Amino acid sequence: MSYIADHQLIQQLDKTLPPATDVARKILAGFDRHYSLFRYVAQRAKSLFESHDWHGIQQVSKERIEYYDTRVRECTYQVNQMLRKTPGQTQERYTDLTPEQIQYWQEIKQEFVNLLRNHNQPECAETFFNSVTCRILHRDYFHNAFLFVRPAIATDYLDSDNQSYRVYYPHTHGMEKSIIKMVADYGLASPFKNLPYDARKVARMAIGVLRKRLVSTGGKRIAPDCQIHVLNTLFFRNKGAYIVGRFINNNIIYPFGIALLHTPSNEIELDALLSTTDDISTLFSFTRAYFLVDMEVPSAYVTFLSSLLPSKPKAELYTAIGLQKQGKTLFYRDFLFHLNHSHDKFDIAPGIKGMVMSVFTLPSYPYVFKLIRDRINKDGMTHEIVQKKYHLVKMHDRVGRMADTWEYSQVALPRNRCSAELLEELHSQVPSLIEETEDSIIIRHVYIERRMTPLNIFLAQATDGALEHAIKGYGDAIAELAAANIFAGDMLFKNFGVTRLGRVVFYDYDEIQPMREMKFRRIPDAPNEEAELSGEPWYPVHPNDVFPEEFERFLLGDTRVRKAFMKHHPHLLDYQWWQTRKDRVASGKIEDIFPYPFSRRLHVRRPELNNQKEL
Repeated sequence: MSYIADHQLIQQLDKTLPPATDVARKILAGFDRHYSLFRYVAQRAKSLFESHDWHGIQQVSKERIEYYDTRVRECTYQVNQMLRKTPGQTQERYTDLTPEQIQYWQEIKQEFVNLLRNHNQPECAETFFNSVTCRILHRDYFHNAFLFVRPAIATDYLDSDNQSYRVYYPHTHGMEKSIIKMVADYGLASPFKNLPYDARKVARMAIGVLRKRLVSTGGKRIAPDCQIHVLNTLFFRNKGAYIVGRFINNNIIYPFGIALLHTPSNEIELDALLSTTDDISTLFSFTRAYFLVDMEVPSAYVTFLSSLLPSKPKAELYTAIGLQKQGKTLFYRDFLFHLNHSHDKFDIAPGIKGMVMSVFTLPSYPYVFKLIRDRINKDGMTHEIVQKKYHLVKMHDRVGRMADTWEYSQVALPRNRCSAELLEELHSQVPSLIEETEDSIIIRHVYIERRMTPLNIFLAQATDGALEHAIKGYGDAIAELAAANIFAGDMLFKNFGVTRLGRVVFYDYDEIQPMREMKFRRIPDAPNEEAELSGEPWYPVHPNDVFPEEFERFLLGDTRVRKAFMKHHPHLLDYQWWQTRKDRVASGKIEDIFPYPFSRRLHVRRPELNNQKEL
């Protein structure tokens, strides 16, 4: 039957149904409203940076995360209002669709595809369509006939009329002048402290780095047709703005980033040159807050970023630039593709089992799957509390020390790909979260995050040098989280992981609390020897009381660990250090914690930035 005949049949069978085109237009209008607000926030970030309103940037960053779900709920309601005109359809989700209704929903999808042919964000619009449709149809219809399980519109060469990146030719104007023009073209309203001086330092550093790489790789000299490409808009996060670009010489790409900061006198200066792939990877890490960046064509930005970071999945790049729902869509497509091209089994994750989460993994895939146990073995801990903690992390500045997570519902896993041990774990620990069919295990709610080596396992196998580096990173993570108003709570090594680049990251969130809510105390002297030897405290302990002296007892039993910890972080055992940090947070101080080491900075470390942490 032809498409036109299908449409006529549907209209004849139920004349109360709105035209499929109208439903498709309503969903696209909902997405367009969302994306216009998304861009507005990124545009506002520029003015907030210019006026050095750091609290404002943090606030709009948090608010923007909620925009997507708000627009999806709003659009779902509007579409349901259109469809509820159909007699007898009153339930929230449509189940047991008739053949005519099936044809109708497939027509809605086809009409939506037609509307996207000249759209600048088609991939994100398809994801929005999925989000709305999944709230209307039953899970039985979650496949490509009704949803965009596979993309319908290609974005490989999509770009706006105004190309997403600008091009500069250093051999025409010189490297220094090219950098000055490049920075000036962003049109920042704040004055620069000394842009020519900064540009000269960047040019010298960049040429030095490039020449070293050419020598080390046996490459040719810098070519006369070399180019600098930079994305059209700045990337804003916390107190920094970043130019993201690439230097192309003899068809070889050299990624770079330039960090812009405000000085204490509220002038802008170029603060650092990031010149390695690892530098850029750290900038776009899954352990950091999402960037605020204005993009007319997000796929063009992601394509550009992929040329700098070819090993980083596009799912993580979309997430890093604030389009975390599109990141989820791409992750799930990658996941399904991997399942179809692998044969290993899901199994319980290695390491010490937690009391709150049941964790499993697929050995050939670099992620872990975390489910909240039905019976949580911690007093006062509930499913609702755990979910609130994870939501807090999603909304918070993660300062490079907390892993981001993707949250999914109704995830179907092939039963024959689950080990017997995992099936037993699911049945015994999370029966309320699973539904079983003949071929599948359907998980109602799961958190998915990057797999890391648990710190306790890393330390047990580490050399003395690697152990010291990891313990330094562990203490830095705790201190930086505290500076960002996060008290980690459970600081056992098993709750931290080591990334590919050797960074120590916290990933167990069920006991985190704002620093402002904690009370840091010194253990008072024991009244007598009997009290001191007792297993019970001789002093009153109230909710949210923390005694940092106690950390030594449960963290520093290993001689090597103790030596490294006391070398780098003895202050973490001092309640006064914690209280001072709490007071700084309570006063509204936003510490300078940037995603690059001091070795990348252009200027001598300024005294007023002594609190900046090297990441």
